[in-house]
Amino acid sequence: MLPDIELTPPERRVWDAFPEGRPVDLRTGEPEADDPARGDRWGADRTVRSAVLAALLLGGNPEPSAAVASLRLTGARITGPLDLDGAEINHVLWLEHCFFEEPLSLYGASTRTIGVKDSRLPGIEAGLARIQGRFDLKRSVLEGGRLSLVNAHVVGELSLNGARIAADGKWAVFAGGLVMESGVFCTNLTTRGGVRLPGAQLPGGLFMRGARISSPDGVALAADSVTASTLDLSEGFTAEGTVRLRGARVSDNLNFAGARLKGARDGAGPALVCLQAQATDLDLSLAEPPTGAIDVRGAQVSFLHENEHSWPDVVELDGFVYGAIEMTGAGRRPEAVGRREGVIRRVDWIGRSPGYSPQPYEQLADCYRRVGHDDDARRVLLAKQRHRRRTLSPAGRAWGHVLDATVGYGYRPWLAGAWLLSLVLLGTLVFTAHDPTQVEGNGGAPFQPFVYTLDLLIPIGGLGQRTNWYWADTGPQWLAYGLIAAGWVLTTAVLAGVTRTVNRG
Repeated sequence: MLPDIELTPPERRVWDAFPEGRPVDLRTGEPEADDPARGDRWGADRTVRSAVLAALLLGGNPEPSAAVASLRLTGARITGPLDLDGAEINHVLWLEHCFFEEPLSLYGASTRTIGVKDSRLPGIEAGLARIQGRFDLKRSVLEGGRLSLVNAHVVGELSLNGARIAADGKWAVFAGGLVMESGVFCTNLTTRGGVRLPGAQLPGGLFMRGARISSPDGVALAADSVTASTLDLSEGFTAEGTVRLRGARVSDNLNFAGARLKGARDGAGPALVCLQAQATDLDLSLAEPPTGAIDVRGAQVSFLHENEHSWPDVVELDGFVYGAIEMTGAGRRPEAVGRREGVIRRVDWIGRSPGYSPQPYEQLADCYRRVGHDDDARRVLLAKQRHRRRTLSPAGRAWGHVLDATVGYGYRPWLAGAWLLSLVLLGTLVFTAHDPTQVEGNGGAPFQPFVYTLDLLIPIGGLGQRTNWYWADTGPQWLAYGLIAAGWVLTTAVLAGVTRTVNRG
């Protein structure tokens, strides 16, 4: 226990109020004067030494009381380092509208509920701490230091709603391995520096609606291998730097609705990395197009929601699996499934992936098939073959163009019928206008321009016309040669297209 003569009047008030858990308010009542941003100007009447607070929390005033002892202080200037490393604290610590000259340290401590609200301090070190209650930092400002919660365990919720953290280093929040038993609430959080949460366990979810995380030269949010019920990065969430969720496991919603993903400075890094991530519902209906690439390779989601702003110029999609896809338009109304422009837009989305991979096309086609839109599935698979064609040798590309023009790689077999009808009509008209010469010694049916044209187009067998007649004029004769060649090409293309369709090539 500290001697009475060592306590200043404000410290005596805090000391005497502690056993009964009574709050002590040192504010003047003038908003401007009470702003913690001006706390370095507060005088002795509002100053409390951190040693006094530490002594109380560690049992320095054991006077009996019918109430529950707790330290509740508002509007104080706290001088000296409040160092509670490794301490066993069995009382609530609740500080509001306070100004700290030095950081608060709780490294390895075991505490009850801690509140540092609407206050200003250089930083908080709570690595390996076990907090048996809430950790509330609402609207507080950490200037020049970071919030460290590495391998900490918080039984209640962690609240950073409205807080501002301006770190001098790379990370504003350093919380790898954090274990929460409730939610993490970061609505309207503002940081200078990234938020680091790799391996964190967040069964109550992470809620960062309206947060603005600025780390333009690196990673804004690092949540690799995080396990969470919900990751809500929506409604104005803004990340200047990469959002990295590699291997994240989200049992419910991964929500970016209305978010802005700006990526690293000058587009040097990706805007979003969800490599091998898993979620039930992924909402990528962004407020504006990302300024960096999106990487969802190997990710698995049951439902994908997207809009016209979802996909940047570069998208890594290989191995991305989704059960259903929905596009939201103006006013967040779902787009009608199967609209042709929607298919075209999604095919363009897949085409933004570097290189060629069949899986993204097959995944989208399968999605359309499951909802009964087989025509859309065929459009997607046709686009896959056209993309693949660009990777082939010149001869392969040439044959690919033939397959595309004649049968649409087997996905548009009616094209062969259209070609056949056009060639039959052309041959019939030309051959009707000219007189052929009958082969000597060959009898048979009289010349039939229509049947003769069909006979030329059928590669195998015959209808008995082309062997009985020939042309003295070069024009009809060259047309006949052309029709024979066209017949072989059409037949080969049809067979190749049918084989490709059967094999889902």
